[in-house]
Amino acid sequence: MSEESKNSFLLSHWLFVRLLAIIFLIAFVSLWVQIIGLVGSNGILPAAEYLSFAEEEFPDDFYIKFPTLMWFHISDLTLHLLCGFGVLFSILFFIGIFNLFSIMALVILYVSLATVCQVFLGFQWDNLLIETGFLTIFSLPFVFNLGFNQLFQSNKYVLFLFKLLLFKLVFFSGLVKILSGDYVWGNLTALTYHYETQPISNIIAYYVHHFPFWFHKISCITMFLIELVVPFFIFAFPLLRRIGCLSLILFQILILITGNYCFFNLLTIALSLLLLDDYFWCLILPHLKSGMNALVRVKSFWNKKLILAFVSFVVVINSFLLFRILGLNDPIIKPLGNLYYSIYQFRIINSYGLFAVMTRTRPEVIVEGSNDGIHWDEYEFKFKAGDLSKPPPFVAPHQPRLDWQMWFAALGNIQRNLWFVNFCVKLLEDSQDVLKLVEKNPFPEKAPRYIRALLYNYKFSSLEERKNTGNWWKRELVGVYLPVVSLEQFGK
Repeated sequence: MSEESKNSFLLSHWLFVRLLAIIFLIAFVSLWVQIIGLVGSNGILPAAEYLSFAEEEFPDDFYIKFPTLMWFHISDLTLHLLCGFGVLFSILFFIGIFNLFSIMALVILYVSLATVCQVFLGFQWDNLLIETGFLTIFSLPFVFNLGFNQLFQSNKYVLFLFKLLLFKLVFFSGLVKILSGDYVWGNLTALTYHYETQPISNIIAYYVHHFPFWFHKISCITMFLIELVVPFFIFAFPLLRRIGCLSLILFQILILITGNYCFFNLLTIALSLLLLDDYFWCLILPHLKSGMNALVRVKSFWNKKLILAFVSFVVVINSFLLFRILGLNDPIIKPLGNLYYSIYQFRIINSYGLFAVMTRTRPEVIVEGSNDGIHWDEYEFKFKAGDLSKPPPFVAPHQPRLDWQMWFAALGNIQRNLWFVNFCVKLLEDSQDVLKLVEKNPFPEKAPRYIRALLYNYKFSSLEERKNTGNWWKRELVGVYLPVVSLEQFGK
């Protein structure tokens, strides 16, 4: 391979596009199996009611402030179609048919679903998937069938934007931890809590939680080095850039095996692969050298001036996001903020920053039903902590949106999580769409007359306690999260 191959990223871009297609497929399938229970006509937060509210509150520009294809037809069928077309275009994108149109469709479909799914699709990785897909639009050629035997060189300016996105994702995550002032990040003890208190733990997290204190402290130092130092390798010379890539991939693999963060780790790995040049691939896989020469190369059709204008726009917006994180409020920055907030609802350029403040306890909301107000039975969720003997599950890359939202609900109160009241009302109404989202319905014949929610503090059992009792968790009652409610209280 020539020296030019150190600045060529044909193979990495080919691999990135295929991985992105798989990630979109995962995202749409994962959402499809639960979307009716979440925002269907008889779901927790019906999309139709949400859009009706949007139209009333913003009669002049509701379709801009709430961008979704559902404005054309609001129904459960439309929700199914949006997910179904997402699956279809993910497959077409993977095999290279209608490649440019397919990625455009995927971004539009996911933005549409993110809008109507409200809190259930408000996670940083949902925004990251949209932003990554949006950038990919500008990196692809316009051909009908971009088969597996065709390589395509991304425009070097668009490749810079991918690097900028990866830098922003990783560096901002480290920066917010420093700026938050959370003392457990400062004294490097945060990871002694993390594995136990993360939204959905798994079995490996259970065992890692019991590792020695020194291990967690060294892990925390390593994490800060990766999040605050390694991002600068992204823009360095080839050798350092490759080291940065491998460091980020290893970091994501470790997060992946100790937690359930849906497609987030896979997406970050896909972005990291764009740091590996063709010289690297042919160095570790020599047989690729001759094979590459036989492959067809296709160039992007985007106009260079248009690309440069787009790059400038993205850099300006990202500059504002950095200023905002740093707390800078100079009047000069205000116009940049106005520009950002004018496109905010489309989620095509976002700010990131995971675990700025480490949760040090694990409150869990336990939902119970009763017919007499005396004897209460628990609803068991599919993946979140509940039954003490149920092992922490492996669920990624699927994201059970209700279970995740229950974690956030437990960290707040009922006033900040009114969706939870809707959830309880649906249980009282015996909504079969919503009941499909839970593992165990203790009232299969008829809905209970009363619902309440208690707040418990959960902790991992010790290794000895688990050996003796078989329980992975132990818990202590904190108090009442939602007092006893019935349909009569809601006029139903």
